[in-house]
Amino acid sequence: MDAMAVIEVSGLTKAFKTARKAPGLSGAFRGLFRRDYETVHAVKDVSFRVNEGEFVGFLGPNGAGKTTTLKMLSGLLYPTSGTASVLGYTPWERKDGYRRQFALLLGQKNQLWWDLPARESFDLNARIYGLDRAGFQRTVDELSELLDVRAQLTTPVRELSLGERMKCELIAALLHQPRVLFLDEPTIGLDVVSSRVVREFLRRHNRTRRTTILLTSHYMADIQELCERVIIVDHGTVFFDGRLEEILDRFAGHKIVTVRWEPSLPGSTPGTDPARHGDVIEQLPDGLKLKVARDRVIPAVKALLDDLPVRDFSVEEVPIEDIIRQVFQRDRPAA
Repeated sequence: MDAMAVIEVSGLTKAFKTARKAPGLSGAFRGLFRRDYETVHAVKDVSFRVNEGEFVGFLGPNGAGKTTTLKMLSGLLYPTSGTASVLGYTPWERKDGYRRQFALLLGQKNQLWWDLPARESFDLNARIYGLDRAGFQRTVDELSELLDVRAQLTTPVRELSLGERMKCELIAALLHQPRVLFLDEPTIGLDVVSSRVVREFLRRHNRTRRTTILLTSHYMADIQELCERVIIVDHGTVFFDGRLEEILDRFAGHKIVTVRWEPSLPGSTPGTDPARHGDVIEQLPDGLKLKVARDRVIPAVKALLDDLPVRDFSVEEVPIEDIIRQVFQRDRPAA
């Protein structure tokens, strides 16, 4: 393994065998004596590498295999085939040396005891990991201050808001200062303020501790603000692996041009048809938004400036979430 590659995955595959029932009462009766099975690939021949300190977005539609991959890299699931190495360990061998160096945070699962204050769960985790008491206290103080939950540590977890609970979950995951952090939807359900606090905390932690982070999220704000590189999986396989900006170049064939012109005299209209330069997305009271092919943006803007009393214009990339949505929906049958 390359000295800088903290995570290295090659041909990783996970298949599940599921029973298939024929429809109707007769099918249910037949299933009592003979079952038909089918093999479903949650992950199929996935390969990628992540270097030390990288913050990588791991994207895909529901059922694409993201969580299954994270569970294999965490040692919770055995693969059907393929190999993986994290920090030099094979995850599903579950060696103690590996378990002390990574953390998995599932946004929809709780690791804190529901009826106890978060602080008591922290104490339990500290004993499990054999943490030095003074170091443990410093870590809790630092993280609770950064996440602004110091006052909530003595409140039973069930009485915390969702945002406060997720911040405490983050502290629990980072108590032993893992070198690798797997995050599965850490901001799911959080309000705007809490999401921003969590993102700023993760960015700072990645920058100061050089923690290698693999993040799944359906919120593109998380990905845009935190990840320079993204890996997109669909139907269980890797579809794209590269810098976030490359998605725009590869999958966005147009840009959004907004033009606003000076208010015209009553009853007058612009002397040219702006729509000839692109597809009209939105008609504004004093202008419009156009979808213009990337290679036509410069001549289109020049023509608009020459033909119209333009007082303002802007050229923007298509929102990244729209592009990702198009990528996910490619080759899928219409509903």
